Amino acid sequence: MAETTRAVGHDELATLKLLALDGAIEGERKESCSALADRLDASNQTASRRLQRLEEAEMIDRDIVGDGQLIQISEVGERALQREYADYRRIFEGAVGVDLGGIVTSGMGEGRHYITLPGYMEQFIDKLGYEPFAGTLNVDLVDESVRKRARLSAFEPVTIEGWEDDERTYGPAYCYPASVVAGDSEYEPAHVIAPERTHHGESQLEVIAPEKLRDVVGLADGDEVTVHVSEQ
Repeated sequence: MAETTRAVGHDELATLKLLALDGAIEGERKESCSALADRLDASNQTASRRLQRLEEAEMIDRDIVGDGQLIQISEVGERALQREYADYRRIFEGAVGVDLGGIVTSGMGEGRHYITLPGYMEQFIDKLGYEPFAGTLNVDLVDESVRKRARLSAFEPVTIEGWEDDERTYGPAYCYPASVVAGDSEYEPAHVIAPERTHHGESQLEVIAPEKLRDVVGLADGDEVTVHVSEQ
């Protein structure tokens, strides 16, 4: 997804913002190149070219109709806007964070295996300042938080480098400082961990900590939890 986003420039992102202000982030909106060109202070050809680039980058979906075109911002486009939002918050507010809400769920057990591998564990201790519990807290994000998760790409992560042994190569992972909030309880330090290679999708969050979060925070499958992610 990141490569797709880099394929467009500031002009296309400005066009995407205008489409969002018109409501294309909630659903289809009818747009004409001439009206869009006027708002961009550009020619019709320029407006058309920007829309084409956004479509090629999979940031918008559009259908040409007789008196214009129906345009809707895609999930890829919305993630790009979420990253822009996080950047502007940093500019005007300094250090920022994002609250991601979801439901505690059972994972597939792969986190326990990978966290304990020495090539990762040594870096966790050195870079995070603690030895993680052998397992992750798995959270299924609510829809709004799935969208907000894209803001993490504007944060600078703690990079856990990839490594290899005699059998295989292990990819890198990226850790973001976090706290876990459930009811009146809040736990830190913790980190959201985002492996480069994972079976989890954007709707699932994995959190590591020096203790078993289910025990110290008192969590069970189905409990609501908020993970506050902050910059380093």
